[in-house]
Amino acid sequence: MIANIASATVRGAHGHPVTVEVHVGAGLPGFTMLGLPDEACREARDRVRAAVLSSGFDWPDRRITVNLAPPHHRKTGSGLDLAIAIGVLVAAQRIPPDAVGGLHMVGEVGLDGALHPVPESSPMSTTC
Repeated sequence: MIANIASATVRGAHGHPVTVEVHVGAGLPGFTMLGLPDEACREARDRVRAAVLSSGFDWPDRRITVNLAPPHHRKTGSGLDLAIAIGVLVAAQRIPPDAVGGLHMVGEVGLDGALHPVPESSPMSTTC
């Protein structure tokens, strides 16, 4: 199944919309992130997995592919964590897609599942 979650990142002094596309499907269990993520974005794999497990959900024992669209600009920071976590849960059919429809998600997740603010998020308010 595929989930699309609306989010945003900051580049320079401007916010830019990002669609977090998550596919959970057959194949060897793994996690791949596409779409020019920086190191902090790539580390989301471990933060998100720990947060999902700490929140009482099981982690899908399947192949997870995350695409950060559009692919032509670099995605920075940890602000996409929440969108990735929710995308995994929707694509794995742990929560219904209509529960998140129409929402834009920006936030860093802690290993315990807590949601943390994103420092440079004010330019994103005009983007979403």
